[in-house]
Amino acid sequence: MSAYVRSMTEGSELGHIIKFTMPLLVGNLFQQLYNVVDSAIVGKYLGSDKLAAVGSTGSITYLFYTLCIGLATGAGILIAQRFGAKDISAVKRLIANSAYALGMLGVVISVVATLCAEPLLRFLDTPESLLPDAVGYMQISCMGTIAVAAYNWINSVLRSLGDSRTPLIFLIIASIINVVLDLLFVVVFQMDVEGAALATIIAQGVSAVGSIIFAFVKNPCFRIAREELSFRWQIFSRCLVTGIPIALQNALVSVSMISLQRTANGFGEDVMAAYTASMRVEQLVQQPFASLNVAISTFAGQNIGAGKRDRAVKGYHRCVIVGLGFSVLMLALFMLFSRNVIGVFVDEPAVLDIGEKALKLSCLFYFPLGLIHITRGMLNGAGDVGFALLNGIAEVVGRIGFAAILVNIEGVGYWAVWGTTCLTWVLTAVMSLIRYKSGVWKKRAAVAASD
Repeated sequence: MSAYVRSMTEGSELGHIIKFTMPLLVGNLFQQLYNVVDSAIVGKYLGSDKLAAVGSTGSITYLFYTLCIGLATGAGILIAQRFGAKDISAVKRLIANSAYALGMLGVVISVVATLCAEPLLRFLDTPESLLPDAVGYMQISCMGTIAVAAYNWINSVLRSLGDSRTPLIFLIIASIINVVLDLLFVVVFQMDVEGAALATIIAQGVSAVGSIIFAFVKNPCFRIAREELSFRWQIFSRCLVTGIPIALQNALVSVSMISLQRTANGFGEDVMAAYTASMRVEQLVQQPFASLNVAISTFAGQNIGAGKRDRAVKGYHRCVIVGLGFSVLMLALFMLFSRNVIGVFVDEPAVLDIGEKALKLSCLFYFPLGLIHITRGMLNGAGDVGFALLNGIAEVVGRIGFAAILVNIEGVGYWAVWGTTCLTWVLTAVMSLIRYKSGVWKKRAAVAASD
């Protein structure tokens, strides 16, 4: 059909998944890298207090952004299913109406979040000394939520059509623009933390506009007739119903992480530093799993739309094997070199000791972590998005509940922090597998295939 769409309903299941996953993985790792560079510029040129102010907004802005990400993911699932069914007219109507949904949500969040920035930051007990910078940074970031919505929408749509390469190209472009504008606004124009926020929003906006223009020029599914552009409430509401559970799941995961961070803070600076370092490692380890999540979601969506449920199951099993292989590789690596890995982030011997043992504990549970991502992707692709919300609730209950229990067991001490994470992974993975084995998703798949 085109070099910019790929049907995954024929040929090698694993071949399609690997080809689709690799650009996603490179993009995710690249994004992690430029986030580090972004923070380094603020910290180096503006000081640690400014970096702390920027960091204090992270959890709350993520809660707003994740609504856009979840809605975009939901739209992508529906588009993948219709694309797999070769119903291109329905694909075009979904593209149009999902754009309306994301646009409206982006505008509403931009207004609400900007107006509520200071009250929300005060609610999170942001220190008064950091508050002015934190409010300024968050307001500019939230004013640009429409750019975040557009950026995630076009990426999700392109991936649902089997194109994971174009989003990678524009992600790299956005990263370069962001770093250049960071240096220009922060160092040259001395615009303080507001300059860093403005750089990020402009970079995402330029990337979103570029991706959209490119899609309309190159991708046949974006050649939309006037009647296909019309607003349709049924399609619009379906995008919302599919995306909101995923958005809420992401939000709940964020809330659970905030809760666990507070637990870590109660054990002093060494534990906080070790936890921060191990979390950075975990973020990198999760990228292959997160990429497999998107890949199996798209693969399952297309094949279920084509009525090939068994092929979707085979793809899921292939992903589980890949996830197991990666987990074993990381287990061997961290058992041998965990101290060296933590040493990339910290130098203090006490912190190194804690971090080394923490990584050796966590790496034993990477396979359940992988199962969470892969099984969620499979269920989402099948249209069983309601479980995403239940899974998010399980993470909140796990991180709060296990922490409350473990910190009160004599001798556990600060290991409650990492023990909570590992037990939460196991709980969530077991829940995901039970849902998959229950076959509830098959009913959703049958509906998707018959639409």
